[in-house]
Amino acid sequence: MRIGVKNVVRGAIIASVYIVLTLLAWGVNLASGLIQARFSEALCVLPFFTFDAVLGLFIGCLLANTITGAFIYDIIFGSMATLLAALCSYMLSRSHFAKKHRTLAKWLTPLPAVVVNAFVVGWLLKYVYGLSVSYAIACAYVGAGQIIACYGAGMPLMYLLDRPSIKRVIFE
Repeated sequence: MRIGVKNVVRGAIIASVYIVLTLLAWGVNLASGLIQARFSEALCVLPFFTFDAVLGLFIGCLLANTITGAFIYDIIFGSMATLLAALCSYMLSRSHFAKKHRTLAKWLTPLPAVVVNAFVVGWLLKYVYGLSVSYAIACAYVGAGQIIACYGAGMPLMYLLDRPSIKRVIFE
């Protein structure tokens, strides 16, 4: 796979949008804590279209976590969770399964972001931030917020971007 200027710019734009959306969520107290639904997590559908989104989401999350004052473990492991989820989503989108079952693959694309973040961020909330809830409760809350962001906002974005006229301009 060749990485050119277009790929770097596309990744930088995705990272920038992720940061801005996270800061908006942070401004209304939804970017961190037990109850969180980062608007930026809607972008987790972008690896369905391009590998550029994988690094864009990772760098965006890393910088957003840093800007919002997260603990170092959150900056590292929260960002790595985003990277892992984005890689899984990208690999799913390129799989034989996705070629045969495109609609189902679209609906499965946000799932890694929901599951990985539920477990990793749930762990961070319980053991790094010391929230006085069980690990299972922390995972459930984070997972619910991820479902709202990834499916509630991400799937409409997915279907909007999957139009041939839009896809051609943005992802080719």
